[in-house]
Amino acid sequence: MKNYFKVFFISCVFAFAIYSLLRKDHEDNDANYVEEVKDPVYKYGILVDTFSVSEQTVKKGQTLGKILFENHIGYPLIDDVVKKSKGIFDFSKIKIDDPYTLISSNDTNETLKYFIYEPDKTTYIVLDFTDKLMVRKGIHDVFIKLALSSGIINTSLSESIEGQGISFVLTQKISEIYAWTVDFFKIQVGDSYKVYYENKYVNGEYIGVGRIIAAEFVHKNENFYSFYFEDKDNYGEHFDEEGKTLRKAFLKAPLNFYRISSRYSKNRKHPVTGQWKGHFGTDYAAPKGTPIMSTANGTIVTASFTRNNGNYVKVRHNGTYSTQYLHMSKIKRGIKKGVYVNQGDTIGYVGSTGLATGPHVCYRFWKNGKQVDPYKQKLPPGDPISKKNKNEYMFVKDSLMNILKSKI
Repeated sequence: MKNYFKVFFISCVFAFAIYSLLRKDHEDNDANYVEEVKDPVYKYGILVDTFSVSEQTVKKGQTLGKILFENHIGYPLIDDVVKKSKGIFDFSKIKIDDPYTLISSNDTNETLKYFIYEPDKTTYIVLDFTDKLMVRKGIHDVFIKLALSSGIINTSLSESIEGQGISFVLTQKISEIYAWTVDFFKIQVGDSYKVYYENKYVNGEYIGVGRIIAAEFVHKNENFYSFYFEDKDNYGEHFDEEGKTLRKAFLKAPLNFYRISSRYSKNRKHPVTGQWKGHFGTDYAAPKGTPIMSTANGTIVTASFTRNNGNYVKVRHNGTYSTQYLHMSKIKRGIKKGVYVNQGDTIGYVGSTGLATGPHVCYRFWKNGKQVDPYKQKLPPGDPISKKNKNEYMFVKDSLMNILKSKI
């Protein structure tokens, strides 16, 4: 019996010791316990933690009205949306596959609180139904990463760049910068390039190439440099190593994306009438709706329609030069006689109105009242770096030159 109590007593002491250790460990854990608090989640500037969020894309046949009505927004309110959107965004232009987001109450009613449409990678339009209808435009934060790429040309610039998995937009931008310096139809095997440029990201997603900051193009063993510099408030362009602009007073072409389908000629068989006559313009084929730009600063002298020209615009740039743009699908709203436009401003859109067999713009160029071939003109250059900014430019140029000369 004494042995029994002895064993029982030892067991109790042992159990109490374990209990004390476990309790202390529990108390220590309680003392160090920190409740995990989740960061608030925002989308489009909206705190969405307590809402139901549905991300979708526009389907064939869908309109804003259909989408909103399917989400229990009545026609009077839809009409109010159209009215309040004027000057902010034209919802008649929503496109198939564009993304939109529905933010609704997180309950059985799923009442729509916000509708967000994204017309492009950086812009979004918010319809706020939480109280009194509000329509606002937002811009995503764009994160920039700088990249340095180089290559040797074996067949073409685009083949070399796209062969590295880089967006074809970089090819386009290089071609624009050197449009008046290098003839890209005559580049040779062994020509090379090095380019320092921006890659743009929104919410971690790559959205495309930004500005070219500096570039070196080697053509026929001659080096052509370009450096981006903002010489005026909110305006920047590319200059060479001496501070001379690479831009001429006129753009090389009135379109960003194009194919020359017919050049200036004193005798050509017209594709519609079949008559042999002079073709005193340059035809640029491009998809219908492609924006057409004024190739230089100037004043609109005609924005009209004729049977042969279709919708067309004529711009007087100074006492010497004028340009004309034919066969537009439509003239941009606000473009009319007397309006001043800057180089690169959109004045209309590619079409096939008038005597045209397909979508293109016929670009005509006048010098002293006579139509001439723009590619054979010695056109004036743009303005060089101003004297007051020359020292600053040279400092920037030297820094960028060091980057171009560095090894990748």
